Amino acid sequence: MPSTLLKSAVNGTGVILHTGLGRAVLPQVARDAVMAMTDRYCTLELDITSGKRGSRHDLVTELLCELTGAQSALVVNNNAAAVMLILHALARDKEVIISRGQLVEIGGSFRMPDVMAQSGAKLVSVGTTNRTELVDYEAAITDRTAIIMEVHRSNFEIVGEEASVILEDLVDLGTKTGIPVVYDHGSGAMTDLSQYGLGTDRTVPESVSAGVQVTCFSGDKLLGGPQAGILVGQKEWLDRMKSDPMMRALRVDKMIFAALHATLELFLDPEKLPALHPVTRMISESTSSLEHRAHILADRLRLQFAHRCGIHVNEATSEIGGGALPVRQLPTFVVAFTSEVWSNHALAKAFRLQQPAIFGRLVKDQFWLDIRTIMPGDIPVIEHAAQAVVTQLDSGTE
Repeated sequence: MPSTLLKSAVNGTGVILHTGLGRAVLPQVARDAVMAMTDRYCTLELDITSGKRGSRHDLVTELLCELTGAQSALVVNNNAAAVMLILHALARDKEVIISRGQLVEIGGSFRMPDVMAQSGAKLVSVGTTNRTELVDYEAAITDRTAIIMEVHRSNFEIVGEEASVILEDLVDLGTKTGIPVVYDHGSGAMTDLSQYGLGTDRTVPESVSAGVQVTCFSGDKLLGGPQAGILVGQKEWLDRMKSDPMMRALRVDKMIFAALHATLELFLDPEKLPALHPVTRMISESTSSLEHRAHILADRLRLQFAHRCGIHVNEATSEIGGGALPVRQLPTFVVAFTSEVWSNHALAKAFRLQQPAIFGRLVKDQFWLDIRTIMPGDIPVIEHAAQAVVTQLDSGTE
């Protein structure tokens, strides 16, 4: 089977939103919704009341507005596209003010200054890498300023001496000067994750309530849905983006809308998220549950590997990944393989070559499977694959 073929996989890396492994695992209701909208025709752009042409923009707008408190909403194919659309529709040939400490580079060498240039907007960076004050924004405003932009540091944090302007103060400045404030939220946290030990980052509804004119975020990060760029905010600005010619190139299809709507509906009852929403389940799983599942997996694998490997359960840490909540870690348990017969690289490759492909992580001379990102139904899958791994490595065919 070609190594480039798209395959299903088991994620034992401990990175919950692993970009290489497709980021968020969709909830069952989202998978069911996609199937329901793809085995027959659907009302993607038809109004069933009037029988006339409708707008796909309306499919999730009401639900997004209910969840976030926004006046309007829009969906494009990813958050980078959302940023590009904002800049192109609202700031082409004009200036955008942003803190120098927020000129981020995200995956695939995608740099904020390059996005600005491609959109036709002119970047005006203010402050320094670690300190930006309100006076820096005030001094940069001219009659060509179109947007004041705030960008979440999605994949790094600054520690030590640091100063930044809170969102509410930027909104006040924008109100006084008539300049809209745009917040690239990135991770798309809809609920407070501090209860799981992940700090107190601002949620999407909180950014809307702060008065930000437009907030954009990813659908496949903490929201736990399909890849999408979601924009919420004031109707005046969203309408301008909906009418921009670039919008057609960035729109999403029926499968994305189906999966996104079903995922969003889960947030109407947040208490059920740990049971129904895979990303929340992985984040919220208790250490006692993780340890219990890790020992179950280890016991089953010892039977397969016999004397060839030492298999132990160790404490470790997992991470969110996917450009969300950088440097935040969660306690976890891993099943650790140590072998004098095979290298950890050989073990890792043998597991990757199974169907589904099984990914772990290499730590010193060990191969680890982190139980936090292993779905409950994947333990028998790994157990079954272990037989083939042993046969393959015993035969010397790596």
